[in-house]
Amino acid sequence: MRAAATASAAQGGNWPRLLADRLGDIAATWQESAEVCADATWQARATGTSALRLLDTGHLPHADAPVVTRALRHIQLTALRYDFRCRRIEALLDTLPARTKDELDCYTRALWAFALLGQSRTSGYPLMEQVLDESGLHAKTVHVLLHGLWLGHGLPGREEAMLRLASMPVLAGDPIARFRAAAAHRGLGNYRPALKAIDDALDLLSPEQSDVRADFVRERCLITAADDIGRLCGTPGEQGEGSLR
Repeated sequence: MRAAATASAAQGGNWPRLLADRLGDIAATWQESAEVCADATWQARATGTSALRLLDTGHLPHADAPVVTRALRHIQLTALRYDFRCRRIEALLDTLPARTKDELDCYTRALWAFALLGQSRTSGYPLMEQVLDESGLHAKTVHVLLHGLWLGHGLPGREEAMLRLASMPVLAGDPIARFRAAAAHRGLGNYRPALKAIDDALDLLSPEQSDVRADFVRERCLITAADDIGRLCGTPGEQGEGSLR
């Protein structure tokens, strides 16, 4: 992809601004910006150079060029997402003028939906569906929505929605999607499908993804523990998929 080299070229210094400027130079699409900014922001967080250390989180960044502004927003809001700062994402986006809100790209609106769903707000559902309809099932965008559902609690139809998103062809063979599916199956009390999903996720993880392997193992422990508790209490899985024995 033409934008792939921009992340490595923007290492060091104020990397968010350098990366955004480079994306502006090539007139990156919102999809290209989302893909590059999401990956670069995750890597920076893992190496102790989080964008939140370099951007003023008191307001949304702005630049003269629309593509640069969009990229800076992608970086800042994604960094807040990785730190689960849902209220901050919502507060920042709420400050935008109505016209600007109407013109936001799908990835930014997905981050808004993430913030609402992550706070267990049902108002995130209509926005999620709107983004899905308009995004062309862009993988990074679906991941953001799935992440919000996973973080939320007590949302009606939450687990079913997670399974729908996790099974989309655009996420086929994706270990994170299988991890989210495992959590959804666990929430429904379907422990056999949950265990299969998490074992698939562990198999799909590459050696370089050691940063999330512990989360996957933790999910597997939650599944087996929930199954044990259900059997001890005489309440197997809700849909006949409960006991692993």
